[in-house]
Amino acid sequence: MSDTASTGHAADGDTDDAAGPLPARPRGQVFAWSLWDWGSASFQAVVTTFVFSVYLTSEPFGPEEVVSSKLGTALLIAGVAVALFAPVIGRLTDAAGRRKLWMGINTGIVVACTALMVLVAPAEQYLVLGLILLAVGNVAFEFASVGYNAMLNQVSDDGNVGRISGFGWGMGYLGGIVLLAIILVGFIFPDVGWFGVTSEGSWNVRIAMLISAAWFGLFAIPVFFAVPEIRAAPAERRSTILSAYADLFRSIRGLWANARQTLHFLVASAVFRDGLAGVFTFGGVIAARSFGFDSTTVILFAIAANVIAGVATILVGRFEDRLGAKPVMVWSIVLMVGSALLVFVLHPLGTWVFWVFGLLLCIFVGPVQSASRSFLAQLIPPGREGEIFGLYATTGRAVSFLSPAAFTLAIALGGATIFGILGVALVLIAGLLLLLPVRTRG
Repeated sequence: MSDTASTGHAADGDTDDAAGPLPARPRGQVFAWSLWDWGSASFQAVVTTFVFSVYLTSEPFGPEEVVSSKLGTALLIAGVAVALFAPVIGRLTDAAGRRKLWMGINTGIVVACTALMVLVAPAEQYLVLGLILLAVGNVAFEFASVGYNAMLNQVSDDGNVGRISGFGWGMGYLGGIVLLAIILVGFIFPDVGWFGVTSEGSWNVRIAMLISAAWFGLFAIPVFFAVPEIRAAPAERRSTILSAYADLFRSIRGLWANARQTLHFLVASAVFRDGLAGVFTFGGVIAARSFGFDSTTVILFAIAANVIAGVATILVGRFEDRLGAKPVMVWSIVLMVGSALLVFVLHPLGTWVFWVFGLLLCIFVGPVQSASRSFLAQLIPPGREGEIFGLYATTGRAVSFLSPAAFTLAIALGGATIFGILGVALVLIAGLLLLLPVRTRG
């Protein structure tokens, strides 16, 4: 691979020759692949963001500051596990021709952990169980996502990778919001929900976990039938777990020597992706503390934001293959920063500022994430998708402290929560500056 990172897409194993051109992909494969994203958003939206993690930090589990600290510790441990093992898992599954198999196993673990959350009753003695299920589910989800992202090259080619990546990412946004709306309307908001479920014993939340597990399990199934398994590497090129780490470091040195643009992009994307994570992580906090949104309004804003992000991702993805992934990322980040600054400057004018410019900012979150994935997919040499997307996950975890640190520091210096948005904007600007020198494929 040259310094301009000019490489081809990988073969899909059962039907493709790694050295030859890729045929057009059946639409059924693309749709089946995107359904995994549609279903997996149940874990991200319901479990880790809006419902279960919030439930775990509620009063029955102990003092808020103590429980929040334990939650942070559990997720930190999960993040370290992902950072240490994701690229090695990706490398081993690629070499063994077991990408789909291990993606299925990890998907099953996520579904099982989500379903078992029904056992987490509102009492302190169940906190540890809840934290373990959440942490294990997070690790398995990240491992499954490595295989899923690597599969992008199996369902796309150079002419449509942006459109397909955007379609999948947009399906994820929309699927999560559809499920979240069903759960909120059916179980969380009403005093007596569907099937007579009430909040007594927190059964409304616990039943929601069963529904989320079933949602992910059901929509994850099609991809395992529609997309074939990849070919195994020759026996002499396979690794053991121990030798895989040595191979990994050799690969990083090889990227530095022969494909430096890919390595530069991994670093740049890690920074701006953490800024994107900060947008959703702290958006609710800013809405509540700086604009006076109550909890119901925050959830309504979150639903609107995710719908807008999903639709925008699908639409922009249809043009990305002509515009190029890098221009999409650059202009999206620029417009996000501009929107964040308008929220900060105009915040004294009232809640309409956050509704207008906060939602405007959300338009560009999905396109950046999708373009980042498709851009990297076009840089990866055939047969190394799992390994490189494993590094993609690892680099993201390695800098996951940036947005929280910048958010906290900005508030400390400014003396008000609204200053936190400047901290998130600063992380996005840092990622943009790292991205600008990265060259596209030759």
